[in-house]
Amino acid sequence: MFGIEALDLARIQFAFTVSFHIIFPAITIGLAAYLATIHLCWYVTGKEKYRNIYYFWSKIFAVNFGMGVVSGVVMAFQFGTHWSEFSRFAGGITGPLLTYEVITAFFLEAGFLGVMLFGEKRVSRGVHLMSSFLVALGTFFSMFWILSSNSWMQTPAGYEIIDNRVVPTDWWAVVFNPSFIYRLLHMGFAVFVTTALMVGAVGAWHLRKGDRAPEFKKMFSMSIWFLVLTIPVQLFLGDLHGLNTLKYQPTKVAAIEAHWRNEGDEPTPLVLVAWPDMEAEENKYAIEIPVLGSLILTHTLTEQVPALTDVPKADRPNVPLVFWSFRIMVGLGCLMLLAGVISLYQRAKGTFYTSKPWLTFMVYMGPAGLLAILAGWFVTEAGRQPWVVEGLLRTADAVSPHTNLHMSISLVSFVVVYCLIFVTGYYYMIRLMRKGIDPNGGHHSKKSVTEGDK
Repeated sequence: MFGIEALDLARIQFAFTVSFHIIFPAITIGLAAYLATIHLCWYVTGKEKYRNIYYFWSKIFAVNFGMGVVSGVVMAFQFGTHWSEFSRFAGGITGPLLTYEVITAFFLEAGFLGVMLFGEKRVSRGVHLMSSFLVALGTFFSMFWILSSNSWMQTPAGYEIIDNRVVPTDWWAVVFNPSFIYRLLHMGFAVFVTTALMVGAVGAWHLRKGDRAPEFKKMFSMSIWFLVLTIPVQLFLGDLHGLNTLKYQPTKVAAIEAHWRNEGDEPTPLVLVAWPDMEAEENKYAIEIPVLGSLILTHTLTEQVPALTDVPKADRPNVPLVFWSFRIMVGLGCLMLLAGVISLYQRAKGTFYTSKPWLTFMVYMGPAGLLAILAGWFVTEAGRQPWVVEGLLRTADAVSPHTNLHMSISLVSFVVVYCLIFVTGYYYMIRLMRKGIDPNGGHHSKKSVTEGDK
């Protein structure tokens, strides 16, 4: 296909399916926690607005959950179909970790999702509330085990290699490998911030259109307060994650910074923007700030960051992709921080619910969390290339022995099917978000809401 080798086609297909899939778990995990919180507010206060918010978002959650399950199952099959050598080599560890996810997460979610969505008139209020929290707990378990598996691939620990296969020797070290806690916290806060932005954007859209229903004011206010409180924490966690990555995956950090070589004892500059040239091993059109790279990455004014030329060319990732993906993620994070600052000004000014420029800005910020997560995962996955298991198994050695024709047909088929099914799902969720609040717990048109208010 266009002269691309089977290995690259397999990587493109896996990246394509993962990029589609990760959006759904990100929304599911954050929205499940949000629904549990709203359900608790409804249970404690008895206020109807919380019930209406709960059912407004529960329908969106159900659609997203279903698409997440479907896309996740399809993605998992690729480990056997396209990456069979990886499964053979590392299946002794990744297989059980994914099994634990099914046992703990999927059973909880599948067992209590129906009670959560349809149980209000069928079970007690306490059991109904418990179902929301158990579904949220199930989504957390899913994130826990998936990130443990992925983190082990980034920083493997607790294993031996016997007959060219990985054999676990210490499951505690496997699960809680050196990068796991940092990834879990960073990703956990990322999905919560993503949900806050999405909920806030929906509230802002309705407020901007003139719908002053208390439900939209409440969801907008809660989400923005959450954003104000969590973005500084997320920046702190990102710094800790960066220090951990520098320790265990220095080449990835060198690619993030497009840092090619150290000059004598000079501290590392921070490259703000540039076009990394991998052939010439230099940055073109670079704008740098002296010393700041060392300060941010090592918390000193003198220590140098490992350089890309310290490793062979064959062991370097795609530097432009990693470099720019990281800057997109950080740039979006700065916009989120700015949104939090502006929100405090709007509250003090008394225009928090009425300023159209402010509400328009927050509507456009709605997908920022998802885009930041995608950019962050590009950094994570592309940054460890050419390794699929860091230092143990190269990506080129993990792929199944398919021909270019087989992989081309597979990739085109996936693109067509995913675009038809999941784009339709996105469109349906957006339609649900655009509809008004139904006091009976359903959705109806804005016209009906307006007439009811009259």
